Amino acid sequence: MADPHSQAVPSPRAWPLLPLLFFLVVFLGSGLYYTSAGTDFAFYQIKAPVVAMVAIVLSMLMARVAGQRLNASVEKLLEGIGHPNIILMCLVFLLAGAFASVSDSIGSVDATVHLGLTIIPAQWVLPALFLISAFIATAMGTSMGTIAATAPIAVGFAGATGLPMPLALGAVVGGAMFGDNLSMISDTTIAATRSQGVSLKDKFRVNIWIALPAALVTVMVLVLLGGGDHQVEAKPFEFARVVPYLLVFALALSGLNVLAVLIIGIVAAGVTGMVVMPDYGLASINGAIYTGFEGMFEIMLLSMLIGGLSLLMTDQGGTRWVIERIHGLTRWLKLPMQRAGEVGIALLVVFANVFVANNTVAIVLTGEMARDIANEHGVDLRRSASLMDIFSCVVQGVIPYGAQVLLACSIAKLSPLALIGSIHYCWALAIAGMLAIALNRPRLATAA
Repeated sequence: MADPHSQAVPSPRAWPLLPLLFFLVVFLGSGLYYTSAGTDFAFYQIKAPVVAMVAIVLSMLMARVAGQRLNASVEKLLEGIGHPNIILMCLVFLLAGAFASVSDSIGSVDATVHLGLTIIPAQWVLPALFLISAFIATAMGTSMGTIAATAPIAVGFAGATGLPMPLALGAVVGGAMFGDNLSMISDTTIAATRSQGVSLKDKFRVNIWIALPAALVTVMVLVLLGGGDHQVEAKPFEFARVVPYLLVFALALSGLNVLAVLIIGIVAAGVTGMVVMPDYGLASINGAIYTGFEGMFEIMLLSMLIGGLSLLMTDQGGTRWVIERIHGLTRWLKLPMQRAGEVGIALLVVFANVFVANNTVAIVLTGEMARDIANEHGVDLRRSASLMDIFSCVVQGVIPYGAQVLLACSIAKLSPLALIGSIHYCWALAIAGMLAIALNRPRLATAA
């Protein structure tokens, strides 16, 4: 799979990474500082898009000092902002915000929550959220679409049952990452298998033996964490208000494109509101949609700027420097050759994902190098593809500036750092992935 981010291989350099390090230090540091000071909405006191813009200016100045024309840097910035993955994420953000806002304005979220509580005991809400998200993400092939559809329900469940909001959202994000990781139509799966030259089903067979134990452990943890005595007030609800969510879930499971699913959901929610609420008209729908857009402005802008910054770093050789350092690490690790190669592949995609904040792009960037490491160290390419997808999934689910975490936090008005510790599946998957490398499991039959 060709990567539209890069056209020529840049010379590896460490200094292009400094602007992203600046962003991370300011973003995380300010959030921690205001948290320690007891400030409400600590991570929103210093606006992340502004810090990202400063990091971009710093990156351009450093490139100019190194001899690159300013116009060339601007072109790379625009190319990164306009990357199809970034544009898709931004559209998902906007439509997810609009759907959540319209659904909330007609009482659809509350009705769906109370319907769910008549079926699911309060103590089983957390594992149910995880399993539902996992099922939808496997069918849709996208964690973003799953979170957009399911996170508002998780927020409602948390409010109705008294469960901590991070636990409810963490269950949704974890389930979404599990399904995305295993789905045959996920872009990460396709990127990993194409870059390593293996079939989808072969990669799935390796993945399932690593991801499934992590999912089972997660379900058990969620059962324990959600097993307290939660008082739930029984409330009547109109089934008609639940229809938009049932329709969105059904369309998601049908495999329809996530953008089409959300657009149909918005229309369905608006029409439902006009039917069940006499004073709910087109002006009300318009206002609710725009309110949803406004709620997603910050995360959309941040995603665009991070996309541009990541391409500036890649174009200046920063990402290549990280990749080559990891490649060199595998040469002197005092481990059996195959394990050293697998550790190198895992670290390769981990560091790339940290710097580009997009698991698909991280896999594409490192795919060729990972295949070289695999061939050099005798690593089965089916395991290589699986490890790339698994560890990119782990990182994407725990970095506070990743799209999945930001989307969930935007819907719930929650701090990213308050959420990442509750995404139990990604932490369990990290442990499962490391054990798979250490124990050389699963053992693979020779490819035909």
